[in-house]
Amino acid sequence: MEKGSIGQGVLAGLILLVLIGWIPVLGPFIAGIIAGAIARGAGRGLLAGFLSGFIGALLIAILLSLIGTLIAGGPGAIIGFIGGLALGSMLFFKVIVLASLGGLIGGALRG
Repeated sequence: MEKGSIGQGVLAGLILLVLIGWIPVLGPFIAGIIAGAIARGAGRGLLAGFLSGFIGALLIAILLSLIGTLIAGGPGAIIGFIGGLALGSMLFFKVIVLASLGGLIGGALRG
């Protein structure tokens, strides 16, 4: 049996989160299932789904930091990054959990 690629699963999950992650519950879950199916295996799928959600939340924090820098300079960058991390942890916690669960299921089905 061929092993899948966790990196390709993470990339596919991240792209799908950008495209369909806005759909409540189903978007992140489907992105996780696809990431897990590409990674092949329950543990690998769980990791691919988790990393997709985590990297997505981190990118949002960095983006808000850059926007804060453009608007208010250095202090804005710090406030933007802290706000981005808070937003990422509150709003994207469910995305990380749903993507991880989808990855676990997708990896187990394909593994």
